Amino acid sequence: MKKTFNKSLLSFLLTFLFVEKSRCLVTPALREFLSLDKLNLDEDSFSDEYDFIVVGGGTAGSVVASRLTENPHWTVLMLERGVEESVLTDVPLLAPALYDTDYIPKILSDPRPRNINNRNDSYCLGLQGARCNLLSGNAVGGSSVVNYMIYARGGSADYDEWKALGNPGWSYKDVLPYFIKSENSYLPDADYRYHGRGGYLDVNYPPYDSELTDAFLKAGTELGYETLDYHGEKIIGFSKVQATLRNGHRMSASKAFLRPIRKRPNFHLSQRTTVTKIVIDPRTKTAVGVRFVKNNKKYFVRARKEVVVSAGTLKTPQILMLSGVGPKDHLKSLGIPVIEDLPVGHNLLDHICMPTLNFLVNESVTIVQQRLALDFKSPLDYLIKGTGVYTLPGGTAAVAFLSVADEDSGKGKADIELVMGLSGIPSDVAGFYKRSIGLSDDLHKTVFGKYKGLDSFTVVPILLKPKSRGRITLRSTDPFELPRYEPNYYDHADDVKTMIRGIRKAIEVTSTSAFKRYNATLVPLVFPQCQHTVYMTDSYWECVMRHISSTVGHFAGSCKMSPRDKAGVVDHRLRVYGIKSLRIVDNSIMPELIAGHTCAPAYMIGEKASDMIREDCK
Repeated sequence: MKKTFNKSLLSFLLTFLFVEKSRCLVTPALREFLSLDKLNLDEDSFSDEYDFIVVGGGTAGSVVASRLTENPHWTVLMLERGVEESVLTDVPLLAPALYDTDYIPKILSDPRPRNINNRNDSYCLGLQGARCNLLSGNAVGGSSVVNYMIYARGGSADYDEWKALGNPGWSYKDVLPYFIKSENSYLPDADYRYHGRGGYLDVNYPPYDSELTDAFLKAGTELGYETLDYHGEKIIGFSKVQATLRNGHRMSASKAFLRPIRKRPNFHLSQRTTVTKIVIDPRTKTAVGVRFVKNNKKYFVRARKEVVVSAGTLKTPQILMLSGVGPKDHLKSLGIPVIEDLPVGHNLLDHICMPTLNFLVNESVTIVQQRLALDFKSPLDYLIKGTGVYTLPGGTAAVAFLSVADEDSGKGKADIELVMGLSGIPSDVAGFYKRSIGLSDDLHKTVFGKYKGLDSFTVVPILLKPKSRGRITLRSTDPFELPRYEPNYYDHADDVKTMIRGIRKAIEVTSTSAFKRYNATLVPLVFPQCQHTVYMTDSYWECVMRHISSTVGHFAGSCKMSPRDKAGVVDHRLRVYGIKSLRIVDNSIMPELIAGHTCAPAYMIGEKASDMIREDCK
């Protein structure tokens, strides 16, 4: 870690120690930071049976455990391979620093050779080992403990599409009540036809304002877009970012849904636990329990009613396939007895982004780590009042949802999101963004080296509705070995075209008069590997995209909800086809990605699934 960030972190921790010793300063914001209400439920002894076993303590799983234990006659065991969050995961600004820690273990895609099948369809070529970093949370609370906290559900058209694909009960009208149920909105302009008040999950605007946020919103107006609440009647437009924060601190699924139930006697949470297999009776095809390992000891626990798999898009397929549920030929090739032939691991979806559109400015209006290292006021503001720059979720300040396929700014379906961050790769002296992207040292030095330490901000285009499909397969029968991940970014030509339009729209936004005062200037992306193309042409941008492809961790679809004859793994009630007492409740069930961020619908999926389980298990 660079010395500059060491100084910044030191200033933060020294301020924290001072405030902690001053008991009179224990404000609600500080209490949130200190995490005084930890779960402390990590027992090593297990009952022989529980009514429900929830495999995975992520976003959706946390909701399910919370709602099912509302029935005092039902017992719930939650098995989570990660651990509880810490004071560092609590700080919104530090989200990029969590990569390659225990909370975000290194998961890499399999490399794809350049020009396979005589086509230019490679990706992540400029990253370490030509492999993509696949970001996924490893904690009680899952990715909600490590993500950028952006709360964005997607548009009504997304869920109406789910229903049209053969999933009754999943239209926007059907799912909106579940979004509202979870939410506790503190948005001053909230329209309560679309927002909730009194749910477990706090949603706020970050309590930090920047001149560049105003410039971004004004740029949108200049280009003919509305400034709006993207959860209202329309999604196309510009907005300050809505985030899951409480008193300026991260509001994870664990804080929202598990800490309030920590004293329920019918709830048992086991951390640092690896599920190795769902035990399915091959005669009756009924899930009867779960095998798992903890502290090098093997356990088997029975489920009287259901096993609920909420291990996440990247992990759930592995558990199912190891249990004999998956593509027949693939399982047979590994010697796994096939209990049910289903396309598990197919239809892998993800939001890919272009993270290297950085813009230099001529004023000190961005987040630069050298200045942060000398700033003792900001840590005080954060710790005592829950305000200041440390409350920005990963440095993100504003977003825009756009339809670049339809040039009429008020129409069309959102296919590109622009996320504006108040920092950039030049400002990131400690290299957190570089590491989380996986940018190779040589490419980082060549492209960004001479701009190191300068004021910069980022506008990141995100491809919202990809047509490309990836795949997850097993490498072996070892549950501790990561599967093979093939995201297949940009396989579909339309994805390339849409992303290029998104890049050009980001540059157009920063070229408006709203940014003239700051002389916003794109850092020249002079990639040696792309010198065979003409700079700033479509061919050039495609080359750059195929070298610097980055996920935002929005994986979905690998256990698709759909009719079985349309490659479904689960039905519209999230029951695994052909297997009794087995349900999947996480983002892997999404048939298509939403035009938003996947944490919000994970809460909704957990809420809706909980009601369905209660109805089916009376």
